Amino acid sequence: MKRLFVYSICIVLLTLSASAQENKLIKELESKHSELQKLITQTESLLTTTKKDVGSQLNSLNSLIGQITQRKKYINTINSDMESLNREINKLDRELRALQADLREKKKSYEASVQYLYRNRTIQERLMFILSADNLSQTYRRMRYAREYGTYQRLQGEEILKKQEQVKKKQTELRKTRAAKEKMLKEREAERAKLEKEEKERRTLVANLQKKQKGLQAEVNKKRREANQLNARIDKLIAEEIEKARKAAEAEARRAKAAEKKTETKSGAAKPATGNAPAAAKTKSAPVDAFNMSKADRDLSGTFVNNRGKLPMPVTGSYMITSRYGQYAVEGLKNVKLDNKGIDIQARPGAQARAIFNGKVAAVFQLNGLFNVLIRHGSYISVYCNLSSASVKAGDTVTTRQSIGKIFSNAADGNRTVLHFQLRKEKDKLNPEPWLEK
Repeated sequence: MKRLFVYSICIVLLTLSASAQENKLIKELESKHSELQKLITQTESLLTTTKKDVGSQLNSLNSLIGQITQRKKYINTINSDMESLNREINKLDRELRALQADLREKKKSYEASVQYLYRNRTIQERLMFILSADNLSQTYRRMRYAREYGTYQRLQGEEILKKQEQVKKKQTELRKTRAAKEKMLKEREAERAKLEKEEKERRTLVANLQKKQKGLQAEVNKKRREANQLNARIDKLIAEEIEKARKAAEAEARRAKAAEKKTETKSGAAKPATGNAPAAAKTKSAPVDAFNMSKADRDLSGTFVNNRGKLPMPVTGSYMITSRYGQYAVEGLKNVKLDNKGIDIQARPGAQARAIFNGKVAAVFQLNGLFNVLIRHGSYISVYCNLSSASVKAGDTVTTRQSIGKIFSNAADGNRTVLHFQLRKEKDKLNPEPWLEK
């Protein structure tokens, strides 16, 4: 009987735990969707433009493509979460059927117990059952049996009440989960309708740009020249930074060698001349395309790598990525091919550029009236371009999320505010997106 009671308590606790977990799942999904919806709503305001010139329309197309990509990801997230809810609904259905079957069995058993007591309901019959025992030991066993059977029947009744409560709670869970799924379905349909509208706007923009092929090609060529000019300057500065690190390492090696010689002179020990030859050759042949790093730089590089996928976005406030890394053709536009060495992130007017990790400012330079900042994180360098002002200078130490300057807002293009961001490992160009927090 005690085992039966303990078992029933465990079942109740497990049911309550499952209920809490299910409510937590729904709350987590609702919270995630709320954040994504908020982000998309904020970025929708970045799409407006009143300009009709080719450059503005091309920028608007990039913004619209960025928004479409973001909304597609949101719809995919909804689809994935709906699959999770479907799995949960199927599981709850199975658990509910099992509980209902168990409840029917318990009611059937209890009914048989009640019928037995009804047939043997009088006190005389119970007394006769006890007193008709053959000996004292059997009398005691029959008394204990009668008492325990009464307890067993009471526990059966309590089990049925508890099982009914479990069934009720499971039905509530199932109802809430189905309601969450229904809400998610409506949400998906609303997002699909917005996506269809945006796709229509994209096709209209592409059609307008196709009519201006000559001007479009001129604008693309202009952007390409500006990008090449910027990248050449960044490459030059990184090469200078690497050379500076190499010379610093050589100077450190010379100081260490001089200190070693001084110690040897004092001790009277003579070191073979041949022993220094490989080290000297190694110093002279040090590559100029890689950093000679100190232990602190190596540690910083290792920490930077460990934070891949968790680095903050290099802009404050709401944002969307309007141009991605690598070479790609703009869909619908003939001969319009872009080659982005980083990513372009559109933010709200007044947004600040911020450091993605602890590091040291390697360079701050101006190009075409705008500021650009390079921050070194060991062997990695993050690059922040298109700033109207810079709040740091070369040699400054910066921390993660520290503001380093204001992103330029183009008054001639509806105050469009875009940060061009790059990530390098020494001279190698990396796709920044996998490194940034989603």
